[in-house]
Amino acid sequence: MNTGGRSFSMPLGPVHVALEEPVYFHLTVEGETIRKVELTSGHVHRGMEAMATQRNLTKNTTLTERVCSLCSNSHSFTYCMAVENVLGINIPQRARYLRVLAEEIKRVASHLFNTAIQAHIIGFKSLFMHTMEVREMIQDVKETVYGNRMNLAQNCIGGVKCDVTPELLKYILGMVDKMEPGVEEIRELYSSNSMVLGRTKGLGLLPKEDALRLGVVGPVARGSGLKMDVRKDSPYAAYPDLEFETIVSDGCCIHSRTTVRLHEIFESFRLIRQCCECVPDGATTASMRQIRSAEACARTEAPRGEVFYYIRTNGTDRPGRLKWRVPSYMNWEALGVMMKDCKVADAALITNSIDPCVSCTER
Repeated sequence: MNTGGRSFSMPLGPVHVALEEPVYFHLTVEGETIRKVELTSGHVHRGMEAMATQRNLTKNTTLTERVCSLCSNSHSFTYCMAVENVLGINIPQRARYLRVLAEEIKRVASHLFNTAIQAHIIGFKSLFMHTMEVREMIQDVKETVYGNRMNLAQNCIGGVKCDVTPELLKYILGMVDKMEPGVEEIRELYSSNSMVLGRTKGLGLLPKEDALRLGVVGPVARGSGLKMDVRKDSPYAAYPDLEFETIVSDGCCIHSRTTVRLHEIFESFRLIRQCCECVPDGATTASMRQIRSAEACARTEAPRGEVFYYIRTNGTDRPGRLKWRVPSYMNWEALGVMMKDCKVADAALITNSIDPCVSCTER
């Protein structure tokens, strides 16, 4: 709707070449400047929570792993923790380490993918291809160790399915050593290249007070100076026994969020090495317990931020209710703050900076 010939409405999406997944933005624009953003979601509703009540607890491990591809392991991880909490299952110590190992391998792949897509949107094609080439090494690790390149199928109720042999642990350590120089080169390019800095530094601002008000999570929160990480704030699995730092940056812009992700990759390498070197011997699964009528929850730190699962059982092998909240749900609203007073040409780049996942959010 035109207002005095200066402001007009501009639709972006739900299907658009600049967007990875379908979401609809209603932009109010003055010239090339965005003045207001209205987000409309709900285009890809899959009814997965309803499907979960029609499957037994074991089958839902497979279902939850297909909520999302890039953070698939985080969903089955958190779901299994919720079921173990509701049934009172205490998993073996070896399984705790092997769960963290799989989770951090997935985190590296997810952060590198988001970083690559950012280079693609900027127009830095050689950096995009280089980042994807480095990411391919961690994809090879996933395929070699777990047999899959995306959904690892590692988590199960009571522990893990795949017991990683000493030979595979040595292989993982070798691949991490091989990847590290490549990731360092990418980090250096993102911190010094004039094209990257010109498109990311000071753009898509989310001040700390707005991040607190909107309740954002993950790298989006840490990129605005909030020291929030479920692995530290509410430790689970083997994380209480491992050493790592929570990466925080107070730049509050696209570059700040990217910096957080790239630094977190090195913390993931640190965790992977500790898991490979310190994993204890023993069983990898615990026995199933009798299903009772109860309710429980669990939360973990996925690559995009906090994943929260709630389960209610009714004494049968099918849950009475299974519900989850994903990080993109919390981070979406921040786009209204980030895009305000920015150029239309930067809308896709700002959207990518929150690493959105529509398939997670519109489940």
